[in-house]
Amino acid sequence: MGLALAAATAFQSCSSDDDSSLNSYTALVTVVPVSENSFEMNLTSSVKLIPSNIKASPFKDKEVRALVNYTYDDETESSLRNVTINWMDSIRTKLPVLDKGEGNDDLYGKDCIEIVKDWVTIAEDGYLTLRVRTKWGSPGVKHELNLLAGGNPDDPYEFELRHNAKGDIYGETGDALIAFNLNSIIDTDEPTVKIKIKWNSFSGPKDTEFDLEMRNSAINDAQAIRYSGSVE
Repeated sequence: MGLALAAATAFQSCSSDDDSSLNSYTALVTVVPVSENSFEMNLTSSVKLIPSNIKASPFKDKEVRALVNYTYDDETESSLRNVTINWMDSIRTKLPVLDKGEGNDDLYGKDCIEIVKDWVTIAEDGYLTLRVRTKWGSPGVKHELNLLAGGNPDDPYEFELRHNAKGDIYGETGDALIAFNLNSIIDTDEPTVKIKIKWNSFSGPKDTEFDLEMRNSAINDAQAIRYSGSVE
């Protein structure tokens, strides 16, 4: 898993960090298994990356979001680009869970968390990927994050991010990455859908909206993301 600790700037679309001396890029992708011995990576709604140096997905049959550093094998621009993978780091990827109303606190926790404005906080390919910030004290405790669906009967595209720190509410402030697959619960032919996310921040309730890009049939501080291995 990837890891985060730096402040960020603004919600952006998928970005990459171009190191011209190495011709390498770091980007946020969806790793999609095609067969037992092949996979592809969705970079944008129109570009797929095809790895030339790795056959089987390191995540086996699981479709996950990931950070990947890669080099283009040639200069030809097309919707399918052959690449050499230099490194890849998966992001904890989950499905939404059902809102249980008054039972949410016991089931999903109510600990404070922040959503960080950053290019890796993005709604694309039918996924909501978030960079989150909270306090981390014990390295042996995995914080649990869930995205609740169905809480607002008047708006099926309203979700709530819940955080259960498992009692680990003191310590150093740091960031993690988490991704939620919304492809199975949003049924639309539209290329984008507006979704609303609510959460309990350290300064009280907050909400924001994203234009979620649905699936079509480099990070500057990747080394700073320290806590993704501590979220479930």
